[in-house]
Formats: sequence, structure tokens, C-alpha cells
Amino acid sequence: AIEEKRFLRVGADEETLVDFQLIAGTNKNLGDEVRAGRFRDDLLARLNLWTFELPALKDRREDIEPNLEHELKRYSDREGESASFNKEARAHYLDFALSDAGHWSANFRDLGASVTRMATLAPSGRIDVPTVKQEIATLGRLWGGATLATSRGDFPHVLQVLGTYDAIDLFDLCQLEAVLELCVTSRSLSEAGRSLFAATRSVKASSNDADRLRKYLARFGLQFETIRKAAFSDRL
Repeated sequence: AIEEKRFLRVGADEETLVDFQLIAGTNKNLGDEVRAGRFRDDLLARLNLWTFELPALKDRREDIEPNLEHELKRYSDREGESASFNKEARAHYLDFALSDAGHWSANFRDLGASVTRMATLAPSGRIDVPTVKQEIATLGRLWGGATLATSRGDFPHVLQVLGTYDAIDLFDLCQLEAVLELCVTSRSLSEAGRSLFAATRSVKASSNDADRLRKYLARFGLQFETIRKAAFSDRL
């Protein structure tokens, strides 16, 4: 069929003539596959007239930013709901996507799935910084944690909500990890605040523990609700 443009259908007495152009794609080196006995050499000889190599997405990162809006439009057309980035969230996502931390091992499938997750989880269809940080953590896990490697110990809760902690001092990391662990196991911001500031509450005439915790989390661009959401989604 490929070479002669004709084939004999099952049960037929006469050959069927066909006129087509065949375009095939692969992410394998077919020469290596032939030598390993996993691909027929005669089939490769018939297919291999013109060969074009398309670089991986990680090797043409300039295509990522223009395709963000395209992927958001695809989501809107598919789901019937609109979604968009706020300015800070878009910049934060692109900083990650265009850096060496973005492996994009599945190319545009990774990018499309990433945008779909953020659009789905975005509050009122507006993708914010906490949503982006949660997605960066998700991509790190999907890529085997390669973007999250560190020699400073294990801080799983920080990685889960921030995606990376390269720019955070070890002193702050230890404190933040403990705070996040308590937030995950607390039912509310007030409950977490009471546990964290139990000692100082006894010597203060009045204390707004929830506000103290809220301001602390805001230093890292975090919200209690986002932390709880990330922890819950990770268990599903």
C-alpha cells in the first residue's frame, strides 16, 4: 500500500487503488530501533523519504508564552468557562516555564495539561500566584522531582505549596515547614493560630492569632485555604 499505492482487501478478488500522502511521527531514533530488532528495516526504508526533526519544547521555550493564551482559549472552548492569569501569576509561571527547571518532558501535552489544571482550580476563573505555585509543585512531582532537588534537607510541605525553596534561607525553611505542617492538620486558620501562638497568648491582654498567622503566610505569598487545598488534592 505504501510503495505501490494498491492493496488487496480481505475477501476481495481485485486490488484497490489508493492515493495518499503518509506522514509519520515518532520520538524514537528509528535507526537504533531497527538495529535493536524493534522496527522493521523494510518499513523504515519505505517511510524514510523526507525527515524533519522538531526540537523538544524545552529547546524552543520561546513557543511557551504565545501558547499560554492558546491553551486558555482551548480550555474555554472545551469547558464553556473562561479563565485568565492575573499579572503577577502570569509572570511567576513564565519565570518557571522559561527556566531550566521546566523540563516539559511531554512537550505541549505537559503545557496543555498544566494550563487546564490551573484554570480548573483558579478561584472564579482567575489564576493567581498561589494557584501557580501549586501547579509548579505538581509539575515537579510529575517530572520526578528533578526541578526540586536540594542539598538542604527534606521540606515536603514547602515543596508542595511553593514548588521550590532555593531562594529561602534554611532558618526560614525550618520554621515555614513546621507552620505548614500544622496548617495542614488544622481545621481552620484560627485553630492553627491558637496552636502556634499558645505560649504568647497567655501573656497578652488580647491576641488575634489568626491574623498573625495570615500575615506570616503572606510573606511567602501563601493563604491558609490554598495550603489546605494543595494538601487535600495531593491525597486524591
